[in-house]
Amino acid sequence: MIVKTPLGRFLACNPFPRGLTDGLFYREKMRAIHRIAPASIDAKERILEIGGGRSGMMSYLYPGADITTLDINSELGGQQPGLVRHTFACGDARKLPFSDGRFAVVTLFDVLEHIEEDFLAAREALRVTREAGYVLVSTPNADWHYPYYPLMQRVCPHELELMREWGHVRRGYRRADLERLFRKVPEASATFINPVTAFFHDIAFSRLRGRWRKMLYAAAALPTAIAYSLHARSTRGTETASAWRR
Repeated sequence: MIVKTPLGRFLACNPFPRGLTDGLFYREKMRAIHRIAPASIDAKERILEIGGGRSGMMSYLYPGADITTLDINSELGGQQPGLVRHTFACGDARKLPFSDGRFAVVTLFDVLEHIEEDFLAAREALRVTREAGYVLVSTPNADWHYPYYPLMQRVCPHELELMREWGHVRRGYRRADLERLFRKVPEASATFINPVTAFFHDIAFSRLRGRWRKMLYAAAALPTAIAYSLHARSTRGTETASAWRR
């Protein structure tokens, strides 16, 4: 049995070098995913990360698991974590090159909003998940906007510019949208990036540099730390992680 990595050790794997400032949003995402992921998986089971890029998130969450990363960008095959039980596959989330029910856990972390035919990606994820397995998803919410605080607009790129850069084809999802895609209510969900911590997210992707960036982080550090600590699964957030049971 492979037990889920304790939260503190998992968060320490945040790939952002400044994980409590520029990378706080990613730390929040990791915590939300940790909250909705199953406590353990059988060591013989397989995990599929769709659109996993080079993050290796599931290898941090379930060390020693048999993990396949699928991405449409073949160049990422040479940038994967050097793990014994890790495979890279180049492919399309809308037509997965795997047999039915092959994986115990399938992930779509910040993927669906990049795919025009998202219903195909959801259907394929369910198809390759074994009976009683899990599909783990994270998405921005439909009312997400950037910057969160209008006062930051002068120092931030327009959200449409960011959405083009990130390859979004839609803003995000309402819970009902996701329930239609996966044909049921999620077994678990957890929000992240709340109205207070969103200020750090605004700064992280702003055009600010040097001392101005540091000054704003320092000024907002205490309320941000408190809001991060008190963030519960159902706290209002701009993004959501959800788990569906097959």
